[in-house]
Amino acid sequence: MNHPYRWVIVAAGGVLGCVAAGAMFSLPVLIRPMSQDTGWSVTGISTAMTIGFLAMAAASMVWGNLSDRFGPRPVVLTGSVVLAASLALGSRATSLIEFQLLFGALVGAATAAVFAPMMACVTGWFDTGRGLAVSLVSAGMGMAPLTMAPLAAWLVTIHDWRGAMLIISAITAALMIPAALLVRRPPALEPGGAEGAWADAQDDMTLRQAVRSPQFVTLLLANFFCCATHSGPIFHTVSYAVTCGIPMIAATSIYSVEGLSGMFGRLGFGLAGDRFGAQRVLVIGLLAQAFGVLAYAFVGGLGGFYAVAVAVGFIYAGTMPLYAVIIRENFPLRMMGTIVGGTAMAGSLGMSTGPVLGGLIYDAYDSYAPMYVASCGMGLAAMLILATFRPFPQRRGELAVA
Repeated sequence: MNHPYRWVIVAAGGVLGCVAAGAMFSLPVLIRPMSQDTGWSVTGISTAMTIGFLAMAAASMVWGNLSDRFGPRPVVLTGSVVLAASLALGSRATSLIEFQLLFGALVGAATAAVFAPMMACVTGWFDTGRGLAVSLVSAGMGMAPLTMAPLAAWLVTIHDWRGAMLIISAITAALMIPAALLVRRPPALEPGGAEGAWADAQDDMTLRQAVRSPQFVTLLLANFFCCATHSGPIFHTVSYAVTCGIPMIAATSIYSVEGLSGMFGRLGFGLAGDRFGAQRVLVIGLLAQAFGVLAYAFVGGLGGFYAVAVAVGFIYAGTMPLYAVIIRENFPLRMMGTIVGGTAMAGSLGMSTGPVLGGLIYDAYDSYAPMYVASCGMGLAAMLILATFRPFPQRRGELAVA
């Protein structure tokens, strides 16, 4: 089953994730030029990102189910085309509501066509080393803040925001469409594949039974609270640093430190998950994440922010790929896209809470400290929920080997 082509799948997934995430997260870089050019409010433009997260949540399970039925290639290819087209149309928007629909709803939904199907696809190509494989794909997604965001920042200095977004659209099409064409179903799901030789003990489980199982519900809740834990700190830490007297440019660099640290976190957690078990490592990671985000409340200088950013970036980025590994160990391969899409839906909903709740807390208390305390509480909830997860019985293939 460990076919050499599996590494092509990993590489394609990394490229697709990097470009898709980078295209969506180019918006924060373009907000100020857009507001100055159009007169649209910063809040209104930022709302497009919240709409994008909600669209990702709504579309994730749908795209995942379609990838189970028709294979990941047509789904990822469709998402790539729609994403590029949405960016191009968004660059021509003449009203705020039009932009919110084009960039928010369409870009968010198209981005969801990449994440869940590719994570599900990659796990199906690996019998061993799944933690490292999904972490490498996730690391590609994590490259977005270090590649696409600086590119967008450079483009907007030599073009207006419309030209910059149109160029990003062209780059998206040029990179994602060829990468999508490299994607293939796992061999076990191809006609004549040997899924039965190594399938799960639950290979007679129906999709209805899967989505109603305590295991699925537990993973949904854990991922929701996990993403809600780091959502507020991700969106508000730069503002918090500015209130501490740190210049905006230096405060913005905290994100870069967090993103760079996350690259190593994905690889570290992936290797640890393969060696010690994905669930055990994820529970420890969620506990560490809870106290990591709380540490932001106790720093005030740039050095302190950098130190916490290194720890938090390493932890939260490292934990995310392990959900796909746990899913693959417990659910049949033929429904991986749907189940991964379901947890991605929960994660997107969790991410959508941070900007709003963080803002409400700051307005109410004139301080970001309560937000970090609340984030810590949600992190502890995620850890306790995942600790209750009870795996399905072992796979027949593993029992036979034993």
